[in-house]
Amino acid sequence: MSFLRAATAATAIGLAGLAASLSPLAPVAPARAQGTPGLMEFRWDSTKDYRKLYYFMTDTARLKRSEYYLLLKPKDRKTAILKLTVGIPKSFDVDINPKYVQLCYMKEGGMLARTRCEKQIPAVVEVSQDRTAIEIFPETPVPVGKTIGIYMNIFNPFNAGMYQFNALAQAPGDIPISGYLGSWLIQIDPPNN
Repeated sequence: MSFLRAATAATAIGLAGLAASLSPLAPVAPARAQGTPGLMEFRWDSTKDYRKLYYFMTDTARLKRSEYYLLLKPKDRKTAILKLTVGIPKSFDVDINPKYVQLCYMKEGGMLARTRCEKQIPAVVEVSQDRTAIEIFPETPVPVGKTIGIYMNIFNPFNAGMYQFNALAQAPGDIPISGYLGSWLIQIDPPNN
C-alpha cells in the first residue's frame, strides 16, 4: 500500500512541476461549446420510441439571441407533410413570434459550410397560447427526398439546461393524425464567468 501512495505522490509532484514550468506562458482561453449537438448523448430511459434529430444553433448561452435550425433529413420521414408540429416543454420560457419562424428547404452544414435555409416553403405558422407548440401548415404538402427544417430567430431562455423539442407530422390522407418523427435535444449553457 505504501508503494501505491509513493507512486501517486511522485505523479502529483511531477504534474505540479510540469504545471509550474508552464506557468510563464500566456493564459489559455477556455474552450467554448459550439451550437451543435454533442457526439455522445446520455439518456436515462433509452427506448426505441426516441429518435434523435439534428439541429444547429448560432449561440447556446442563456438570454442570447440565437438562430435555431431544426432539421428533418430525408431519412427522418417517409411521407409528405401536410402539417408539422414542434412540441416545446413548458420550462422553455421564451416568447416565440410566428413572424420569426420559417419552414425551409435546408442545406446541412459541416466543417466548411454553415447550416442555412436555402429556400423558404410557403406556410402558415401558429404558436399556441401557452407557447408549448409551434404548428406549421404548408400551402402544399412537403414532398419527401429533401432536407427540410424549421428556422427560428429567438432569444434563449433564462434557465440553462437541456430541453427536448418533439417533431410530429401529419401526412396527407383520410385519417388526420400526427405521427412522431423524432426529437431535438437542445442545450442552453450557463454564462461564462
